[in-house]
Amino acid sequence: MASSLFPLLFLLLLSASSAASALIQDKFIQCLTLNSDISIPLPTSFFTPNTSSFSTVLESSSQNLRYLLPSAPKPDFIFLPVHESHVQAAVICSKELHLHLRVRSGGHDYEGLSYVSQIESPFIIVDLVKLRSISVDIKDNSAWIQAGATIGEVYYRIAEKSNTHGFPAGLCTSLGVGGHITGGAYGSLMRKYGLGADNVIDARIVDVNGRILDREAMGEDHFWAIRGGGGASFGIILWWKIKLVPVPPTVTVFTVTKTLDQGATKILYKWQQVADKLDENLFIRVVIQLASTAAKGGRTVTTSYNALFLGGADRLLQVMKQSFPELGLTRKDCTETSWIKSVLYIAGYPSGTPPEVLLQGKSLFKNYFKAKSDFVKEPIAETALEGLWKRLLQENSPLMIWNPYGGMMSKISESAIPFPHRNGTLFKIQYLSLWQDEKEKAKPHMEWIRRLYNYMGPYVSMLPRGAYANYRDLDLGMNMKKNASFIEANVWGSKYFKDNFIRLVRVKTKVDPDNFFRHEQSIPPLPHVM
Repeated sequence: MASSLFPLLFLLLLSASSAASALIQDKFIQCLTLNSDISIPLPTSFFTPNTSSFSTVLESSSQNLRYLLPSAPKPDFIFLPVHESHVQAAVICSKELHLHLRVRSGGHDYEGLSYVSQIESPFIIVDLVKLRSISVDIKDNSAWIQAGATIGEVYYRIAEKSNTHGFPAGLCTSLGVGGHITGGAYGSLMRKYGLGADNVIDARIVDVNGRILDREAMGEDHFWAIRGGGGASFGIILWWKIKLVPVPPTVTVFTVTKTLDQGATKILYKWQQVADKLDENLFIRVVIQLASTAAKGGRTVTTSYNALFLGGADRLLQVMKQSFPELGLTRKDCTETSWIKSVLYIAGYPSGTPPEVLLQGKSLFKNYFKAKSDFVKEPIAETALEGLWKRLLQENSPLMIWNPYGGMMSKISESAIPFPHRNGTLFKIQYLSLWQDEKEKAKPHMEWIRRLYNYMGPYVSMLPRGAYANYRDLDLGMNMKKNASFIEANVWGSKYFKDNFIRLVRVKTKVDPDNFFRHEQSIPPLPHVM
């Protein structure tokens, strides 16, 4: 008899939970209406699990399919503001109703922190996807861009006005600019002009009290923190004002692939020695993955040198002959094009794809994956590379991307913005393990990438071992509760931000002392002194 009560009890609890959730939703909507300057089109702005399009909206920009599985926590509702006053109201109402809030501008965050909460429930999502206006001012060499726009849209709107202006940010064109720039934002122009965050000159944010602040109103410490200090710790980004940079009307791109049989190990060792010292107009990254061989079931490691040169092919060939002849670059490897078409090339779009595809904001990359990152200060020896190849061959679909530093990246102070990985850094490594099948177990892939990361420990930066904030990695540590410990957070915070972490904590303590804007790796405030 007692056992038959359990299903009934479960249904009663579920019913009570649903009723409580519906009550919260109603209160939130009422509060939004009272606190918004512009009316809210609720049918297209407010989505609950009972709404037919809830899953579509939730999955729309999410890149890591691991966090869309049925077992992953889901929000009580998703709110899509269409006016900045709606964002202000969302902050005010979330505080009033004690709702935990997550903010999404693009959804590329590697651990799903903008749309999944692993430590707090219930939670809601404020998705900025409808706030995507872009205003380009060529005469002023600047642009105001809204947080929900993709970086591809920004590139397109700049090129629409001028073929000699660009912006140094991401290689993946579907990145939402709000979160992207808060972590730094690197791309193929970084050796010439630095990071996207280095080229921000103003911003508009919603602070913890629901106020909209620009650079002057927020103050220089707060403005410093949002440019590279990681997303969702200091407010909600509404707009960035970015500085445009000059690009030549003709640029050159190439991709040259070398396998192990073609001397890939020795060439990569040489690349490590020269990549950060090349002409700052030249960016050559290395994409490392596996390919099939002629032998049945055989596989080999391939290293693809994927490059952008700010100039013509003839000058590029001179630079390569002088600095990196080992690659064997020829004129037929080179394609002269415009800067906007180089964006498409580097992003992996097929040849001939029109730039208008950037307005679709769609990602070419959507997988189950786990990622990690490292910074390298000394060339990795050939024997260590050979050990690396053996480990890559143990995984189904491994991917590594090595991005060169030097140039402007070495000229900017490590404390100029929170992103600190500058002087002495040769290149950054991104590690990825990818799988496509939902039924495929994640555990072996996660274990493999962790073993690979451990193997690479002796060859990368130390004390601390650096990591890139936009490649969030919860293996490095997590805030397990609202009142996050500075000591615990410093373990991962020092890896992302080095000595800048302490200043970030001070800013956080000043602008958000009660830690309203938080997630598993947000900057914690210092505890209140009674």
